Amino acid sequence: MNSVADKGISVVVDQNEYLADGAATVDAVVTVETGADFVAAGPPPERVEILIIDCSGSMGNGKKFEGARRATMAALDALPDGTRFAIVQGTSVARLVYPDDVPSVPADAATRAAARKKLDKLRPDGGTAMGAWLGLARQLTKKHDGAMVHAILLTDGKNEHESPESLAAEIAQSEGMFTCDCRGVGTDWRVDELRAIASALHGTVDIVADPAHLAADFAAMTHTAMAKAIPELTLRVWTPAGATVRFVKQVAPAIEDLTARRLETGAQVGEYPLGAWGAEERDYHVQVRVEPAAPGREKLAARISVIADGEIIGQGLVRAVWTTETELSARISRRVAHYTGQAELADAVQEGLAARKNGDVETATAKLRRAVQLAAESGNESTAKLLRGVVEVDERDGTVRLRSRVEAADEMALDARSTKTARVRKGS
Repeated sequence: MNSVADKGISVVVDQNEYLADGAATVDAVVTVETGADFVAAGPPPERVEILIIDCSGSMGNGKKFEGARRATMAALDALPDGTRFAIVQGTSVARLVYPDDVPSVPADAATRAAARKKLDKLRPDGGTAMGAWLGLARQLTKKHDGAMVHAILLTDGKNEHESPESLAAEIAQSEGMFTCDCRGVGTDWRVDELRAIASALHGTVDIVADPAHLAADFAAMTHTAMAKAIPELTLRVWTPAGATVRFVKQVAPAIEDLTARRLETGAQVGEYPLGAWGAEERDYHVQVRVEPAAPGREKLAARISVIADGEIIGQGLVRAVWTTETELSARISRRVAHYTGQAELADAVQEGLAARKNGDVETATAKLRRAVQLAAESGNESTAKLLRGVVEVDERDGTVRLRSRVEAADEMALDARSTKTARVRKGS
């Protein structure tokens, strides 16, 4: 394990650098941690909160729209005074509800009261076109040059009033402009649609089955967003000639494959955007393929740098040492093994749920049985608990069977939260 700490940020590389003779794959877990001093070092950025509320006709069923109104006000109450905000009405089009004459207003007693009046006048009607909602959020973001913009998108339904291609295009155009947390209320929306938005825009996705719980969730998301003061960090990976990066994945606090987001910035250099940061810690699994060397030789397999505003603020090294001693090369970094298992767990859950939905009971049972095993082995108690809403586990012999009846909310919660990982601390 090697560690470099400077300027209130640390970069720790955890790996077994010893490779068997002829081996070419190097794995490492890179932990990036930002301290409170680092976060508070610069001038506070201007912040903008955009609340995108589904106002389609289906939101009128039950207490969803009432819950959405309360949640919007809870988010506004959680904003520090002076934070700028805007409320977007989402149907088959997007409309700025408040304010309606400028892109945003600062939060204070008067603007919160005016926003409440506007919300009280809203009535659910129309369709769902989330790409249009993102498009308006992007236009509002452009009016706040240099600001940190965070959005919350709430929906209760599927994206039925625009093509999948239109939504994908709007997501792509919004990348890097603002962050977006997505929530689905009820059980008639699609996890994959909201996951696509949240993943690309460095946000989270989750289900709020009961509208009564929306307000607390909106307040929590707003507090988390306000704690982030670093607009963007970037992971830069340099590899020597002949070496290639096979993948870069965030593995904690949740799994996010960053490989396809690589930007080539020089010879053997690629950069991966990490989104906005507060005082926090995240883990990344980096796998590099190198040209094997003779036993006893050592190579630098990768140099990992963390970049802010074009400046290197932290760095770690990934090494490769070839050996004929099996005892050395057979050791596996516990953290690499753990997060490899967590990635397999997420895949097993999602593949198992997809097979169940398609009526393939055999594949669904096998995948979810494997998920139960991996969750137990890794101590991922949250996922283990969610799995029990979908499968029955015989405590005597470990037999796993699909439940004959599964609540839609339980299945969607397992899907939405399948990428959340149990953490292994540095030095474990």
